[in-house]
Parts: sequence; structure tokens; C-alpha cells
Amino acid sequence: MEAMKETVDQSLREMRDTFASGRTRSVKWRKTQLEAIIEMVKDNEEKMCDVLFQDLGKHSTEAFRDELGFVMRSATTALNNLDKWVVPRKSNLPLLFYPATGKVISEPYGTVLVLSSWNFPISLSLDPMIGAISAGNTVLLKASELSPNASAFLAKTIPSYLDTKAIKVIEGGPDVATILLQHQWDKIFFTGSPRIGKIIMSAAAEHLTPVTLELGGKCPTIVDHHSVSKDMKSVVKRISGGKWGSCSGQACISVDYVLVEQSFASSLIEMLKPVIKSFFGENPKESGCLARIVTKKHFQRLSRLLNDPRVQASIVYGGSMDEEKLYVEPTILLNPPLDSEIMNEEIFGPILPIITLRDIQESIGFIKSKPKPLAIYAFTKDEKLKTRILSETSSGSVTFNDVMIQYMCDALPFGGVGESGMGRYHGKYSFECFSHEKAIMEGSLAMDLEPRYPPWNNFKLTFIRLAFREAYFKLALLMLGLKKTK
Repeated sequence: MEAMKETVDQSLREMRDTFASGRTRSVKWRKTQLEAIIEMVKDNEEKMCDVLFQDLGKHSTEAFRDELGFVMRSATTALNNLDKWVVPRKSNLPLLFYPATGKVISEPYGTVLVLSSWNFPISLSLDPMIGAISAGNTVLLKASELSPNASAFLAKTIPSYLDTKAIKVIEGGPDVATILLQHQWDKIFFTGSPRIGKIIMSAAAEHLTPVTLELGGKCPTIVDHHSVSKDMKSVVKRISGGKWGSCSGQACISVDYVLVEQSFASSLIEMLKPVIKSFFGENPKESGCLARIVTKKHFQRLSRLLNDPRVQASIVYGGSMDEEKLYVEPTILLNPPLDSEIMNEEIFGPILPIITLRDIQESIGFIKSKPKPLAIYAFTKDEKLKTRILSETSSGSVTFNDVMIQYMCDALPFGGVGESGMGRYHGKYSFECFSHEKAIMEGSLAMDLEPRYPPWNNFKLTFIRLAFREAYFKLALLMLGLKKTK
């Protein structure tokens, strides 16, 4: 560990020196790095797909959709818009301040730490880095040790493409993360669980370091079958894709559970079964299209959740497991006990509880009784229900009549609220995430307002009262002696 401490110290010194030199503030430097990221992904597409298969069993198509393609789009968006993002924004000042002018400039924080997660180890490492580089920061990345092949690939490959004095990668587990968090950073960006998020935030508080926490939670899906009955084929397909089609449910924005009226539950289950088979065949374990559970520890956690006798009794489809292959079959539960562990922690696996309600309107109260989720999904055409969801619940995002696509849309901010996280990124929001917006005001020495200064009197007090109200006509009368002071 002493050697690692020295490595971290040396890396930090070099990154801080690089930032102090002003090199990373150059738009040309930023664009060069963004172009290099795109080139890196293109050059190494096959290798990246290989490491994602080794770590998580992801099919190459899934890997490109969720990681490689996403990263290239993110970098391209930043590259194409950077010139606009860095332009100072003029502020319209109240007339009271005339002839002063104001603007806001975006300046980089400095040296930032990115701690990424294992479930999307390429995109969740490179996408925050794209934001940090776009804003002009130096960056140190620690990828998750739970996806070791991806972590090793990034540590080996990034230095071949990016500025090694400004952008660094360090590998390691919790002990290395502890060393990193003992240092002062200008910004910390973390993707992971709420439990670790609390540790990150506590460490950041020691240095008053700003943090962005991309966490998770139990993302509910409301199915209002009354209003979408004609589109149930698409609804079921999208729910299935949102549960089992992305890292086997090991995603912070995957469908965690479904809320549906009791009268429709059995129909929904019967519609889900053939869709699962159309996705993964009769034997999902051998399909090559279902990602595996990341580690034995995570497999055993899922096994524990399912082995609760009360939960076992609720299994209506699937339920088989293979620890050697880290495989959990796509599984559907019907009304597992609400006080069971599986209904009180993020599942993060291919298990889908279906909870029945007497009336779909009760879904609002059900969601409000839980911690704020990262996302709420609702399949409904009922505008009143939509309004209630938006006005009565709180979540990182709400998506109507689809799942997970909000993450891919860089025109919208992505982030949580409450236990599901703080801060936001994607597209321009990533640039803003890693920038300090500095207010610039330039006054004029050509004129002065005496009411600003002592000695105080009633005239000055009246002037100040009217100024705060922006009552300019009355101010003019006061200055002309046509309005009485109080």
C-alpha cells in the first residue's frame, strides 16, 4: 500500500501541475482528447466487447448498444457542441445597475476523481470523463475491481490515446479507493450503491469537496392496462427488455418491480412468459443473450433473496440458479411479502416482482411510501394519472410508455434525488456538472449613487426601498423632489 500511496501522490502532483499550467483550459486540448476517446473506442471495439463478455457475459450487440455506442455518441455530442458551451453567457441586469454589465463563465473545477461502477464498466468510466474533459479538468479514474478485465483494459489503453499528464487511471479495490478519498479533490463523481455513496460523501465533507452521486433504488413500473390495452404487446416487450435485456437487470435504471391491478396480474404474467422465451429461447442459460451475475457474492445475495420461503412461494415463473455459471433464470414473482428483503432493497438482478393493487391510482401512494427512486416508469394514456405521478411523487426521472430510454437521451439530464443520488450529467449537463459557473460583473466609474453610502437619512432609506422594488418611476419622482420621503 505504501507504493500505491506514492503512486497516488505522484499522480495528483502531476495532474495539479498540468491544470495549473492552463493547458487543459484550451478548447483545442479538450477537442483533441474527445477525438482520441472516439478513436480509442473505434480502434478497440472488439477488445472492449471481449472484456465485457469476460466480466459480465454481455453479448457484443448489447455491449455496443449500452456502452461503446453510447460513449461514442457522448463524445461526439461534446465535440460538436463544445464551442457553444464554453461561450460566456450574457446576463440581463436590472436597470438599477446600469451601466454595469454581467455575464457567467464556465470554469473547470480543477482535478477531479471519477469512481465508476462494474455493471457498465466502459460507459460509466468514459462518459463522466468526457464531461470532465469537456469542462477543462484533469481527471483520475478508478474503475471497479469487480469488472477486472474492463478495468485492466482501461488502465492499459487510455494512456495510449489521452494526455497522460492530465488523465490517469488507477486500478484497485476498496483499499485503493480509501487512499484516493484521503486526498483533497476539486470534484468527486461516483457511480454505485447508496451505501458506498454515503462513505464517499463523508470523505468529501472533510475537504468540502463537491460531489455528484449517481446511485440507484427500486425503480417502479406502473401498468395502467385500462388505457393501454391495445398496446399491451409493446408494453410487455418493453418491460421485459427493461428488466432482462440490459446486464440481466443489474442496472440502476432497470425495472425493479411492476404495479398492476389485481384483475390484470395473471394476464400480464401469461404475456411476459412468451416474450422471455422469444428473447432468450427455451434455455436462457445457453442463449448467449443474457448477461451473467457479476460475482459469486452478488449471486449469493440474489440466492438469499429468492430462498426466503415466503418469496419462494410467490415464484410464478423461473427461479432456477447455477452458482458455477453465475446464472439466475429470468424470474417472475407475484405478490412477494412487502416486508421481505427483496421488496426493500434494490434487486439488481433478473427477478421481477409483480405487486397487485385494487385500483391503479393506489400506485401513487405505494411509490410515495418508498425512498425516492432513480426513475419511475408508467405505461398509461390517462392524462390525470400522468399529472398525479408528476405532481405527487418525487424521482430522478419519469418516463411514460417506455423504459430506460431517458438514460440514452443526452438532451435530458440524468441523475437521482434523495437516496437515488444527487447531481446530474449527460450532454451539456455533463459539461455543467464538472464546471463552476462564475459570475462576472463589470461596473462603471462614470456615475455613483449616493444613497449607497452613509450618512443615512430618510431620503436614502426611501430610495433603497424603491430600488429593491424596482419602482423606477417613483425613483425618478424622488430624485426630482416630487415624491415625499418617509
